[in-house]
Amino acid sequence: MRLSNPCLTFSLGCFLLPSTTWGVPSSRADHDSSLVARISPRDDTHMHHGGHVEPLTMLNETEVLMYHSPTPPSYYTFDWEDASSEHSSHAGLMITHGVFMSAAFFVALPAAITLRSVGNSGHSFALGAFWVLALAGVSTRNFVQKVDTEYVRSSHGLHGYLVLLAAACLTYDSPSLPFRPTWPEYIGLTDEPQEFENDDFSKVGHHALPISPGHERSWSRDEDNPPYSARSRSSEDTLHDNIHHHAVKKTLKLSFVVRVKNFVIGLSERVLVFLGFAMLISGIVVYSGGCRGNYLNGCLAHLIKGGIFWSYGLVTFARFLGSFSEFGWAWNRVPYGDNVSAEFTESAVIFAYGITNTWMERFGAHAGDPFTTKQLQHIGIAIMFWFAGLVGMGIESKRVRRWLASSSVASVATSGMPQDAVAEPPSYAASFNPFPALVIGVTGAAMAAHFQTYLFQVQIHQLWGNLLVGFAVLRCLTYFFLWLNPPRSILPSRPPTEALGSFFLACGGLEFMFSTEELTIAAMRRGRDDVMMFMCVGIAMTCFAFCWTMVLVAFKGWLKSHHTHKVSFFTAA
Repeated sequence: MRLSNPCLTFSLGCFLLPSTTWGVPSSRADHDSSLVARISPRDDTHMHHGGHVEPLTMLNETEVLMYHSPTPPSYYTFDWEDASSEHSSHAGLMITHGVFMSAAFFVALPAAITLRSVGNSGHSFALGAFWVLALAGVSTRNFVQKVDTEYVRSSHGLHGYLVLLAAACLTYDSPSLPFRPTWPEYIGLTDEPQEFENDDFSKVGHHALPISPGHERSWSRDEDNPPYSARSRSSEDTLHDNIHHHAVKKTLKLSFVVRVKNFVIGLSERVLVFLGFAMLISGIVVYSGGCRGNYLNGCLAHLIKGGIFWSYGLVTFARFLGSFSEFGWAWNRVPYGDNVSAEFTESAVIFAYGITNTWMERFGAHAGDPFTTKQLQHIGIAIMFWFAGLVGMGIESKRVRRWLASSSVASVATSGMPQDAVAEPPSYAASFNPFPALVIGVTGAAMAAHFQTYLFQVQIHQLWGNLLVGFAVLRCLTYFFLWLNPPRSILPSRPPTEALGSFFLACGGLEFMFSTEELTIAAMRRGRDDVMMFMCVGIAMTCFAFCWTMVLVAFKGWLKSHHTHKVSFFTAA
């Protein structure tokens, strides 16, 4: 029989689906409800009531236990909440461990990187302070594990040792090594290329070859009668030219290798700071006993993505202050060269995030499981990141821009106008790529409308979602004002919209991390489900991080001012 009615086909398919996952129902009503849940679950790992149901205002512990195991004790509960427990408290030692490691990665390490970038001799002292603080933090943690067997080894310790190993490889500095960690802004501070250029290339450039002692003596004995004929001198000049040509090629090749090496090592040094932030989050998770059982996937998603937005906000604020101005990333004219734009880098990161996260949304699902509503929502967002990032990179590509302008150039050729009459518009002096802002803004708007079981969770998602939307609006305003008056100076223009936008982005990322299901349920259990409290804590932490970022950028600028010649500024208005 041909089933031409799609509704009838869907109904029969519903009754033919197996129900082995839910067991054998005891009644027809139970059977129907189990099939509905099997066909169109809203989320297979979280509590849900459907988008048409009002969020709950009170925590339902019975429903929580239907989807998650009971919350076991943690180091935090032992040290701070369970005073009657026989477990001895080590809160002071754990705080000391956190303070030592934070001071190492967020104070001493940035200072060492800054001092190294300008070739300051205080770099060795800052680097020594980093290792003293790091070893003190590791020793404190190991002491706690020895005196209390309840503190078992975890992945946090292993990952921490790997980060310290990477730090040891990158921060090891010796004049005898051919590879010394540097950054493009201080290429030329190393000794090797300068020695090679001054000793050998200056001689080759003047056509001076090493002469053996014997030849030198014979030349001095008969200065008036050189031993070489005109033909010999011509051959000698040709030989000198060939040597000079090969020497220049070797110099260019060596210069390229040195630049790539400097960039990779310098970038890796700065990544260490963000790895320290990741280890801080990891330590908090282990100490509080979070991200266990069914909470793991959602916890990782919130912490990783929120951490990316938080870091992105701090980097954007550093750009506002003047960092990366040598690349033209501080909304200024590029001082020299032809560098990749900041918008291209943002689009590349967005593309990489989308193309990887598209497949991660099915983590935890079994083969053959249907796609849940939440999975489809998040996969759609990831695909948006994927292709919007591609469009953003295409817009920033100079080759693609030439292709897009080919029609205009062809019309010039047919009109008889001289080719050199084509002038670029003033807007070509800067990048006006709205796609990174579009992606973040749409993500914020979507997550602000994300269904949650409890009203408190809805409000937290609306908070950080609206903050991301605010960043997107402010970034578009930056482009609007710069479109009217593109930057004409190599100095950072510091648009005020970027100062506000970076704050919204960083604070939104922090609230994103605060909105994990486990943390919101814990807050509701303790009567801390207050949106204003969460917002104020996030704002306070963001202001503190921005203050410290400004201190680091100003410290770097102060050091550079003592290593460069004085420049007088004048008002261009």
